[in-house]
Amino acid sequence: MKIVTLGRGNIGGGLGELWRAAGHEVTELGREGGDVSVADAVLLAVPGTSIGDALGKVEGLGGAPVLDATNLINADVPDGHASLAEYVKALTGAPVAKVFNLNFARLYGELGSTRVRPSQVFAADDGARAVTEQLVRDAGYDPVYAGGLENAAALERALGLFFAVAQNSGPFFYRLGAAADL
Repeated sequence: MKIVTLGRGNIGGGLGELWRAAGHEVTELGREGGDVSVADAVLLAVPGTSIGDALGKVEGLGGAPVLDATNLINADVPDGHASLAEYVKALTGAPVAKVFNLNFARLYGELGSTRVRPSQVFAADDGARAVTEQLVRDAGYDPVYAGGLENAAALERALGLFFAVAQNSGPFFYRLGAAADL
């Protein structure tokens, strides 16, 4: 799969490495932007305050699903939108998934050494679900579907809980599953 990451930092660069190791062709774009028209999937991994600027410097959006890893750190949801993910959808016209916003990039290197694969909760439009599930697996997580994009705001608000746990116990993986599976 051809993946373009918008953002080369801890999340974009880290996931790019994991996906390359899984056999994907990954192109990382920074602040200068670029063309994403050849992408099968686009990862948006920029600060929540930079979404409009980052997407404004990109050409070729609208065809490939956008995996939105942004968060509400020092950012507010723009007026008229229930979540940052819905804002991304409005700007791109693409199917969108809210994913990779509830994990710790500094733990990516430990994914292969966990006793069980950690979970990755996501919410997605139907047109982004299959690609998201595959890329979650290829990064080393088990996907946990939280429903449609209307549930993205719940994932964005959960960041406060994740930060509180991390501040008191350190960065962590999490595992969710049906009772019968655990």
